[in-house]
Amino acid sequence: MVRSIMLCAAVALLICGTVQAQESGFGLGIIIGEPTGISGKQWTGSRTAIDGAVAWSFEDESALHLHGDLLYHSFTPPKINRGKFAWYYGIGGRIKFEDDSKVGVRVPLGMDYLLGTAPLDFFLELVPILDLAPSTDFSLNAAIGIRYFFGQEAYK
Repeated sequence: MVRSIMLCAAVALLICGTVQAQESGFGLGIIIGEPTGISGKQWTGSRTAIDGAVAWSFEDESALHLHGDLLYHSFTPPKINRGKFAWYYGIGGRIKFEDDSKVGVRVPLGMDYLLGTAPLDFFLELVPILDLAPSTDFSLNAAIGIRYFFGQEAYK
């Protein structure tokens, strides 16, 4: 079952990676918290993006954590002179490899600041997770991070 889910996630990321980004291209960076690792984000429209991470979860025991989310952004909150500030929410999935590996649904809620002077974004997120296998369980992740967007000019 885990192989099937991983295959579906990989295919979805490959398909979405071919969509022409309207906003800011592809970014790669780090995520620190629960989980901690490498984070990526691909804009698919002016308000939508796909993000994901390959990370380690330090909750209970060290475990490999993979997740991917479809995100929707709102650029209406605080008006700032340089860069862009957005709230975001979304839905995605998570696989956590440990003794009793878990598969669950993520609902990320966060804020994102796209720096005005460099192709960087800073983010903070809180993510409720409903694990569906091997048993139903609820957990919460929280993290901060930074990503560098390749081939992009500074955000005006």
